Amino acid sequence: MIYGGGMLELGQTFSLEQQVIDNDIIMMERKFMEGIPVTDETLAVDAIKFIGIGNDFIAHPSTMEQIDLASDPEIFDRTMLGEWRANGKKDAVDRAHDKVVDILANHIVTPVPDDVMAAWEKIVKEADEVFLKNKE
Repeated sequence: MIYGGGMLELGQTFSLEQQVIDNDIIMMERKFMEGIPVTDETLAVDAIKFIGIGNDFIAHPSTMEQIDLASDPEIFDRTMLGEWRANGKKDAVDRAHDKVVDILANHIVTPVPDDVMAAWEKIVKEADEVFLKNKE
């Protein structure tokens, strides 16, 4: 169970940016739970043979190609420092804020279908009747 998305200060404060960051973390967790394919490519067998055990794999192209297998964040930036700087040096909070602004400006809410709304209203009405009956 995941609880408390967007909450700050033990739930006394709510932040839309924090909600976006928490959603990114939840999506990474979900992707990880799907599992990671295990192949010669994902294990970087060719890179290991080429670079050699104990050497630097971080700078090898296969590392960046495979980095999002376990999770694919939208808010957390995994680019190298030089590219991050060239892209404006935005941290996770800056990127989350940009997403909040975009959502508030552009998101269109899909209405609940009439049949679903009617079913919900029926459930609520029945629950209200049971509650009122037991209250007497």
